[in-house]
Amino acid sequence: MAYNIVLVEPEIPNNTGNIGRLSLASGSILHLVKPFGFELSDSRLKRAGLDYWKHIKVITYDSLEEFLTVNKNEKMVFLSASAEKDYDEIKYEDNLFFIFGKESTGLPKQLIKENKDKSFKIPIHSSHVRSLNLSNSVSIVIFEGLRLSKLAINDNLIF
Repeated sequence: MAYNIVLVEPEIPNNTGNIGRLSLASGSILHLVKPFGFELSDSRLKRAGLDYWKHIKVITYDSLEEFLTVNKNEKMVFLSASAEKDYDEIKYEDNLFFIFGKESTGLPKQLIKENKDKSFKIPIHSSHVRSLNLSNSVSIVIFEGLRLSKLAINDNLIF
């Protein structure tokens, strides 16, 4: 099952590099929405992505508006600490777009409000933790989808 990982205005090159490597390992496409908090030539990005970066399918967009316009007919889910539903309620399907916000502020609040029914969070069980690291969050959500698709294949289920 192939997914689309979308990072809106990523700020930390190491996170983006790690997520790039994860996208390659999971068979996903990485979509990066500008502005970035770094240059794509940043050595920290390349170091985190190791020598895999040249094999990663990366699509860049100049703005969130451009991304939403280009992909307006695609199925999307939005990941936000402020969402009400948990990520285990996501209906995983092939080519689904997983939209993640920037490390410091997440996705725009208005975007979450407009897509409340398609917004999900990873539960956090401590009042001392505001959010999880972006690359960890992407890993949790993407590999849950891969796990579920493997179960479905093994059990001859159809989503």
